[in-house]
Amino acid sequence: MEMTSPPNVPESNDSREHALKQIVNMEVIEKQGRLADGVQYTFWTFGGDVPGKFIRVREGDLIEFHLKNHPDNKFAHNIDMHAVTGPGGGATSSFTAPGHETVFSFRAIRTGLFVYHCATAPVGMHIANGMYGLILVEPREGLSKVDREYYVMQGDFYTNGRYGEGGLQAFSMDKALKEEPEYVVFNGSVGSLTGDNALQAKVGEKIRLFIGNGGPNLVSSFHVIGEIFDNVYQEAGTEVNHNVQTTLIPSGGAAIAEFKVEVPGTFILVDHSIFRAFNKGALAQLKVEGEEDPNIYSGKQSENVYLGEGGHIQEIPESGEPAEKATTLEEKLKKGSIVFQSVCQACHQSEGQGLPGAFPPLAKSDYFKNDISKIIGPVVHGLTGEIIVNGQKFNSIMPKQTLTDEEIANVTTFVLNNFGNGGGEITSEMVRKNR
Repeated sequence: MEMTSPPNVPESNDSREHALKQIVNMEVIEKQGRLADGVQYTFWTFGGDVPGKFIRVREGDLIEFHLKNHPDNKFAHNIDMHAVTGPGGGATSSFTAPGHETVFSFRAIRTGLFVYHCATAPVGMHIANGMYGLILVEPREGLSKVDREYYVMQGDFYTNGRYGEGGLQAFSMDKALKEEPEYVVFNGSVGSLTGDNALQAKVGEKIRLFIGNGGPNLVSSFHVIGEIFDNVYQEAGTEVNHNVQTTLIPSGGAAIAEFKVEVPGTFILVDHSIFRAFNKGALAQLKVEGEEDPNIYSGKQSENVYLGEGGHIQEIPESGEPAEKATTLEEKLKKGSIVFQSVCQACHQSEGQGLPGAFPPLAKSDYFKNDISKIIGPVVHGLTGEIIVNGQKFNSIMPKQTLTDEEIANVTTFVLNNFGNGGGEITSEMVRKNR
């Protein structure tokens, strides 16, 4: 039978009227792979991917499951399928040593979207290393028609090194027991569904997301920024809720969300336990192409300053009133640090490392290395469109900042003299020329 790697989903089974015997061949592969830029991890996988292959069967099908443990693997594994009615969900029948194959069968008697995972001791460690996936048991009558279906699964990873620390990272049992993951990601790695790997759609299309949460510990607050789910199959059962903003997905659980995309743009998928999204990796993109519809969404129509004490609106000035001027480089760096922490740090992070697939790094940045105006311009005028920083593509939006010339000079000088950059000094006069 056809199985697919994330985020792809096999074709529906609703064209047939009778049950079949389905043979599933699943190979367990232990392999090193990318967890984040510069960060490697030894994943334990079902079929070579995290999450594992998507399995799609029909209500009433008889599934003959072959679990194969690659001979190069170091550990024994099994599989617990939440779609199975039987001891251990199949785990008691599928304990498989490296270089061996086990077989068991089950009847798909309940419809829904179900998690599968390894259940070999220590169970949490096997799951935390990426051993989970989804199996869909379609009802006999099939699911409603949609234009696109995608497979997205969240997982939390526990590494010895802190978030972003490079090299091959080992699993930390201590952090796992404390439920303090360094990474919370969709589909196995930071940025797996951003940039060139973003999900795609066109205006007017109906989208169905098959969403799972492998855990092993955290509950997901799944949300698509700028969309409202038309239908959510709660906990992937038969109960359907409508007009949902955010849906909870327990560890070891799933949900099916359906919605129509009505305007173009880049829509962000997140775990709305929001620090996980912007600081630990639980962020993906859905890029929608098509015609604008100002009746639904206008985009920015104007930008003004609100003066609460004056009660009136006026245009943003091209340059602000000068702040108290720093007289030494040391003073400029101190003032620049304050501006960085209050304005820049949220996106570009405390060490200037940025967020993969979302906000470019300022640390050791080659973007402004040979052209100092390129550090001033985005602050003064804002920046949109694709750029390449340190070999990585970014396509987000930086709004222009309502800072004085002195504040911009201070903060850009601070960046040039920190985060492994080469040093330098920006003056207020240089900022004014860029305006």
